[in-house]
Amino acid sequence: MSSEAVNLAKRFYIDEWADAKLYEKLAEWEKDEEIKAEFKRLAELERWHAKFWKAFLERRNEKPPRPKVNRLTIWSVKLLRKVLGPGSVASLLEMGENSAIEKYFRFLREFAGELSEDERETLKRVILDEIEHEKFFREEEKAFHVENIRDLILGMNDGLVEILGAVTGLSAVYPNSPELVGISGLIVGVAGALSMAIGTFVSVRSQRQVKESIRSRTEVLFEVSPEKTAKELKEKLIEGGMPENLAKEIAEKLKTNPEAVKRLLLQETEENEVRAALYTGLSYLLGVVFPVAPYFLASSSMTALAFSVFLAGTALAVVAGVISLLSGISVKKKVAEMVATGLGAAFLSYLFGRLMEALFHVSAL
Repeated sequence: MSSEAVNLAKRFYIDEWADAKLYEKLAEWEKDEEIKAEFKRLAELERWHAKFWKAFLERRNEKPPRPKVNRLTIWSVKLLRKVLGPGSVASLLEMGENSAIEKYFRFLREFAGELSEDERETLKRVILDEIEHEKFFREEEKAFHVENIRDLILGMNDGLVEILGAVTGLSAVYPNSPELVGISGLIVGVAGALSMAIGTFVSVRSQRQVKESIRSRTEVLFEVSPEKTAKELKEKLIEGGMPENLAKEIAEKLKTNPEAVKRLLLQETEENEVRAALYTGLSYLLGVVFPVAPYFLASSSMTALAFSVFLAGTALAVVAGVISLLSGISVKKKVAEMVATGLGAAFLSYLFGRLMEALFHVSAL
């Protein structure tokens, strides 16, 4: 077997073993008996997956690596569970399950010729298990308004990057006026938070209104012409890739059930626009704090800028690290991506600020 396949199998073994330990911890912390039982079931499944990869390696005379508990992951999960609730954990763990599905499917497709028939069938079962895990977390997300956790993360990230860029550019223009830069950054930050909150409110409200319009139209169409409803549903199913004969059969069976059709045509989750706006706006303001705060404490803008970049970069790294640890994405890649883009935007803003200062001599004003 190729060394690439062996290395991947070793990585899968470590990941599955770690996931089993994580689900055990989640079961210990969970108070809801139904969710606790589900976490215990998931832990058992992940332990079985780990045994599969261990046996896979041993059959090829490869020594399975010694798995370790990532205490940082456990600590991150516990902190998120306490601070943001179970929805945040459900959201990020769903990302991890989706990542596992993709990795296992790619492994099955690329190395199918190097696997025995029994191994191929077992790996297919593992993939189906991961899909079931993902389904469970999606159901938990609906119960805990997890879409707002994503609003929080994205809002904070936007606040960090945008305001870091703003104060960096202003530092080049006003090197000896840190308070002016700080005040300007706060003004831009508050304006940005309001803009983000209003934009989110309008966007989510518009989506809900569109859904309500489609729902009302569907109800009217059912009353006026069930046949027309069945035809539209059939076309929708065919667009989704379903064979025409099967789509026709399903449409005919559902044409007397408006609720079932509405669930097919519309997404189940409906985000509350007020809650979404508050999460986005407040998290954006939280992101503003890190790059702006040093300007009210330092004696010069350049000194403040160094601390601003450090604090904002650290916050970006922490956010990226938490997402990576819980979702199965490479921590190094995700942290490098978020920090590089954030600091890169700040550097370009600084260069633009220097350009403005050179062209208009505004620092003398």
